Amino acid sequence: MMLQQNTKTASAASAIAASEQANEFLTFRLGAEEYGIEILKVQEIRGWEQPTTIANSPDFIKGVINLRGTIVPIVDMRIKFGLDEADYNALTVVIILNVANRVVGMVVDAVSDVITLSGEQIRPAPQFGTVLDMQHIVGLGTVENRMLILLDIEKLMCSTDMALMDGSPVQ
Repeated sequence: MMLQQNTKTASAASAIAASEQANEFLTFRLGAEEYGIEILKVQEIRGWEQPTTIANSPDFIKGVINLRGTIVPIVDMRIKFGLDEADYNALTVVIILNVANRVVGMVVDAVSDVITLSGEQIRPAPQFGTVLDMQHIVGLGTVENRMLILLDIEKLMCSTDMALMDGSPVQ
């Protein structure tokens, strides 16, 4: 099963890299690392506001907010990725995503910028066998001296361990 997932991840990175047109990514920071997600999945970027806590939810789900009449679950990506818990301050940002016809927010340390990557700037993620789950990482992007971890945010948010979406996970 893991080999099949690694093959799918590698083929997704190859598809992005082989694309003739440039790909735009919103970049953000979690701790010392910089990540990128496809800009077309981003609905808006908001400052941090304390969400309403939901009883018995996983630790990485901080709660929900009311966004113009839509109830939006807020996921703390630091907790989801096993990083130290962050202090929520004026720089903390919530990226509102539209994935699988659902609105979801994710808390990140800071948003950096929107960058355009050509196919040759995107490399497949390294394979670590069963030691590390890489199914949500599309590849690694390089811009000057920066290395970006490119996430398949829809696959991540739709994964069964997130428990945010109904139905089967995105393939």
